[in-house]
Amino acid sequence: MKIFRNFIILGLAIITLSFVTSADAQSFSGTGAGRVIEDQVRTKILRLPRYEVFDSIGYQVSGNTVTLSGKVRNAINRSDAARSVKKIPGVNSVVNNIEVLPLGSFDESIRVRLYQTLARSGGLSRYLWTTNPSVRLIVDRGHVSLEGFVSNRGDYNTMNVLAHGVSGVFSVQNNLVVDKERLR
Repeated sequence: MKIFRNFIILGLAIITLSFVTSADAQSFSGTGAGRVIEDQVRTKILRLPRYEVFDSIGYQVSGNTVTLSGKVRNAINRSDAARSVKKIPGVNSVVNNIEVLPLGSFDESIRVRLYQTLARSGGLSRYLWTTNPSVRLIVDRGHVSLEGFVSNRGDYNTMNVLAHGVSGVFSVQNNLVVDKERLR
């Protein structure tokens, strides 16, 4: 009789543990699905045909809603980003908070001078390559914002100093992140 009772207790324990394990697996798959959506959103944004060094689009995934933010140079990127993200399986709604930068020769001339200054400065040109650059240069009414990632603190400081030295720039906001510090 004792053996039979122990066998039943052991069987109930195994069944209970299997339910707990399957519930944990379901909760992990929920976060895994969120990560899959994040990866797909990132890929869709980077594959936009007119997405360049002068555009910066960020995103946040909350359940099945994706919120897009940032600043772009043309309205086509704003609408293309929202349209392509809506096509991702599992995304039910997209909140498009992307701001279109104002047109003007003043900002355009600053963009050209800023790009040339950074590209001609030794090893900084690698951050500005045309296909998916790791640094984004946002110019809004004479105010510059440096967005993205650099390899080391020296490149971070050099970009900041050079951007401040470009003629016509009113202010520089350095939002660059050093890769080594990002991992901490």
